[in-house]
Amino acid sequence: MAKLPRELYGLFNGQDLHSKQHEAMMLLSVSKAGYPHTAMVSVGEVVAISDDTLRLALWPNSLTTGNITRTGKAMLVVFYNGKACYLTLDLQPLPELTDPKYPLKRFIAHLTELRVDTAKYADITSGVQIQLKNSEEVLIRWQETLEELLK
Repeated sequence: MAKLPRELYGLFNGQDLHSKQHEAMMLLSVSKAGYPHTAMVSVGEVVAISDDTLRLALWPNSLTTGNITRTGKAMLVVFYNGKACYLTLDLQPLPELTDPKYPLKRFIAHLTELRVDTAKYADITSGVQIQLKNSEEVLIRWQETLEELLK
């Protein structure tokens, strides 16, 4: 079974969100028509619970949530520390919380394959970067979301 490298486990450990607030990644799923569908997720929606298991919080009515619910599969693409990392995931819905702060659909994701991509002739200098419009408010929401993911 694939394992998260230490640096990705550190990215997804749910701690120090302030310093990671600009990191975003692509979550790919397969549409009903069989085409790739891409969504953006942040460190406030993904948390590692071990070196081969993540939990994700997604908006319940999104196309991505529907695709993952239907197929149980996704790929998380992360550009971090000069590397492109492709995480193949098998996902299952987690039980709904009785009184969640945010109406998010929670999934447990088992890492089935990991591919790390680098090139000898070029360096990856950045990945998907975001600038939060109201970082204080968003960071609080992310922290609460991650706390609920760990329940």
